[in-house]
Amino acid sequence: RGPSKEEAQSLPRPPLHPAHGTSFPIYVRRNHLATMRVSFLALACLPVASAFFANTPNINLRSPSAMSKYRGAAPAPMSMVAENEPLSTTRREAMFSGIFSAALAASTLFPAVAPAEGGMFSLPPLPYDYAALEPHIDEATMKFHHDKHFNAYLTNLNKAMDGKPAKDLAAIQTSAIKDGAALRNNGGGFYNHGLFFSSLAPAGKGGAPSASLAKAIDDSFGSMDKMKTEFEGAAAKRFGSGWAWLGVSPEGKLVVSSTPNQDNPLMEGCEGAAMIPFLGLDVWEHAYYLKYQNRRPEYISAFWNVVNWEQVSSNYEKFASKQTPVKWV
Repeated sequence: RGPSKEEAQSLPRPPLHPAHGTSFPIYVRRNHLATMRVSFLALACLPVASAFFANTPNINLRSPSAMSKYRGAAPAPMSMVAENEPLSTTRREAMFSGIFSAALAASTLFPAVAPAEGGMFSLPPLPYDYAALEPHIDEATMKFHHDKHFNAYLTNLNKAMDGKPAKDLAAIQTSAIKDGAALRNNGGGFYNHGLFFSSLAPAGKGGAPSASLAKAIDDSFGSMDKMKTEFEGAAAKRFGSGWAWLGVSPEGKLVVSSTPNQDNPLMEGCEGAAMIPFLGLDVWEHAYYLKYQNRRPEYISAFWNVVNWEQVSSNYEKFASKQTPVKWV
């Protein structure tokens, strides 16, 4: 039991704080300050935690194959479609949304990673306002995607290229897999995002495919709708994180493919069809989770509303159709 009222009154009082002359316990003040420090540290770590989860391949903890890895059992068969079906809001989805929202709020207090001074490459601004792609891609996602993720790939690429001879960004892609993880992940990430952002425009302002691109699409797929269906399938079935691509094969035919992580078809030894890509879609969760959560197919479908077909047509005619990598930088 605790002390009685009389016993408590007879106990010695805590020592006075030497600086303030108050009877408020010193240890309480110290614990309070320690709690404040931990709280500010946690706030500072939110953007890092968000980036970690955003760059982690999708794991559906409700799927038999994912859960079996934690239980030690053999993975049960499952379909890719089941992984991407719309689901009711869960604790995991709420956690992701909370982390992203808090990280965005904290980003106003903690500046973005600055590109290395004198680096080989620099961060290009978006050719449109952050909110210009609403309602299809939200403003918050565009800010986080461009200012945090894109910038991080740039900064790490500059670090990887520090002290090395200047090299064209597209040329870096060719041997990126052989050259190691730093160039593969960051060189690929910087190239892929630059192509992606430059291929978007506000709804209704992206124009239509040029005559030559429209003909190539019809010749290769039968129609624009059939091309979109194949492209959407490649994007939806990409397990975890990666990209979907429309490009020109070595034979001159338009083809669709997908790659994992930050790989792209310009890399020798890369998974997927050989091609020169001229349109890419980012299907990492950081590209859509704030608005669409686990509903990746909705994000993929909305993508067509903001494609800048004038720029994509230029990518095709000036570069890809001539078997030359697109140079957006």
